[in-house]
Amino acid sequence: MTNSGDINSKKIAAGICGILLGSLGIHKFILGYQTEGLIMLLVTILTCGFGAFVMGVIGLAEGIIYLTKSDDEFYSTYIAVKKGWF
Repeated sequence: MTNSGDINSKKIAAGICGILLGSLGIHKFILGYQTEGLIMLLVTILTCGFGAFVMGVIGLAEGIIYLTKSDDEFYSTYIAVKKGWF
């Protein structure tokens, strides 16, 4: 397993960005999920912001999920297994 401090900082950064900037998919890019992040960003942009509400709700839910998981659960789910959605 990698450095526990690195996992914790990545978890906190992704969680906060998911809550605050969820519609842009920034939290996905932080975790290395380029495809999922690009999908969220493009949905927001290509719908002229109308899809931002849906992407924002998804980002909010994912941000809360990230922050409520323990470091070990976060690592095994989002770093090791690469679970892209929820």
